[in-house]
Amino acid sequence: MPPIAGSMPRRDFVRAGLGAIATPLVLACSDGGPPTNDPSLSARPGTPTLAPPTGLTELGLASGRDGLLYVPTGYTAGRAWPLFVALHGAGGASDGWASYHARAEARGMVLLMPDSRGRTWDLILGSLGADVAFLDRALQYTFDRCRVDPKHLVMGGFSDGATYALSLGVSNGDLFSHLIGYSPGYLDVHDPVVGDPLVFVSHGTLDPILPVSASRDRIVPTLRGEGYDVTYREFSGGHEVPADISEAALDWFLAG
Repeated sequence: MPPIAGSMPRRDFVRAGLGAIATPLVLACSDGGPPTNDPSLSARPGTPTLAPPTGLTELGLASGRDGLLYVPTGYTAGRAWPLFVALHGAGGASDGWASYHARAEARGMVLLMPDSRGRTWDLILGSLGADVAFLDRALQYTFDRCRVDPKHLVMGGFSDGATYALSLGVSNGDLFSHLIGYSPGYLDVHDPVVGDPLVFVSHGTLDPILPVSASRDRIVPTLRGEGYDVTYREFSGGHEVPADISEAALDWFLAG
């Protein structure tokens, strides 16, 4: 795949699949802070300065909506570990990724599950702000405690979390090596666009919430048209992440 370097004019790569958004979803969310429209994340993996507790722990970065971190019981700083940053869907929270705790343990993968500041991620309101800042804090918290493999660092999400992971991810392709979108609704990219992360998208053909056409006809073709290597999986089902899709996505992420 030809690398995508530097900035890309936003008019050339923006809001693919926007028509799939349901109005009630927009009305239900809050951005939780002033917009900055800056998608860039500054946290970077390095040498940890703190020892992480293993198993499932709260981040302790905010009262109320916060987030969770799962560190496998066999964790050691003697090697670098894959990191999966998991973004929940609209109206959800970090505990929605409970089925991934065992997957992280079995596959030797650190799992970071932040909560959005409002009921969902701020991009759906057309601006970026507090969610980007909190995600940056959560990443730095993790990097301070866990030795992370920069070649296996994925941001993924479900539904509105998938939209956020893909849209924010292409602006941080110098951080994330992979992006995963489970049933995304649209793609809304802010400058800059950097790096060339590998992309995995899945969608149910019977999805009544965010129709499969959003991924099939707009999001995936748009990403491929911009040079991204996209693995696309459709399945017979609704607005969900079946177990076999989760396993296929993790196989893809951890390959090599």
